[in-house]
Amino acid sequence: MSSNPNPTFSHLLPLNGEWKQDVTKWLSEDVPSFDYGGYVVGETPETATLWCKQEGVISGIPFAQEVFNQCQLQVEWLVEEGEYLEPNGKLAVAKVKGPARNILLAERTALNLLARGSGIATQSFKTISLARKGGYKGIIAGTRKTTPGLRRLEKYSMLVGGCDQHRYDLSSMVMLKDNHIWSTGSITSAVTNARKVCGFAVKIEVECQNEIEANEAIEAGADVIMLDNFTGDDLKIAAQNLKTKWSGIKSFLLECSGGLRIDNLNEYLTNEIDVYSTSSIHQGVSYVDFSLKIDQK
Repeated sequence: MSSNPNPTFSHLLPLNGEWKQDVTKWLSEDVPSFDYGGYVVGETPETATLWCKQEGVISGIPFAQEVFNQCQLQVEWLVEEGEYLEPNGKLAVAKVKGPARNILLAERTALNLLARGSGIATQSFKTISLARKGGYKGIIAGTRKTTPGLRRLEKYSMLVGGCDQHRYDLSSMVMLKDNHIWSTGSITSAVTNARKVCGFAVKIEVECQNEIEANEAIEAGADVIMLDNFTGDDLKIAAQNLKTKWSGIKSFLLECSGGLRIDNLNEYLTNEIDVYSTSSIHQGVSYVDFSLKIDQK
């Protein structure tokens, strides 16, 4: 029996899915009427080089490849998805062949997707690497604070960078936040209502502001307890108290959310917390710089 020790990230994406329609929309967004530049250059056969000009983890190759596919271009990738690139000035990551106007049509959309995806993968990689260096053995996860229209790319890039994507959408897991609790009346009522419809296959997470709420959520049968906006020692004390109190009685995961950044990991990290969720690995992160240039003859 053959083994597959290094699965390919692109296999996460369905062969035929909505993400390919997204690419079509993005290309159409860039040329809503006339392609004046395409008229200028015509269909002269050209070869172009896709350059990476900044250090980071490359992510978004399948999305860029679909852009090139829809523009009827041939592409040879010179690096692999998830590879950490260290260009000395610039590094060739792909060769692109086809009509000049098609190359220029694909250029900006492909570069934007690579730049955004690689920025998130790089920040994810740096964050999880620092956490591991500090001795943390649990999960660093993103959040649902993604860019409308780019969630698939952004969640995918968290995975490429080595972090967890957390729940993908409202259908992936039940997360009962303060508004749910206030509207329902209590944590227990909210968890009970959720369990009626989500069954055994969908986890229930409850956002808790203190140990009293956390204990109620655990007693009610929540699968994940989010300690929201706890800081420093208070977080570590609460996590230890909860794990000790319910040891051998209830099974649950503890999550911390709120304020975690790459510059304050040491203040937050404790192995009593199973999951740290943060938008800092994807929201407002720097892009990785790429360019696509027609080869000079």
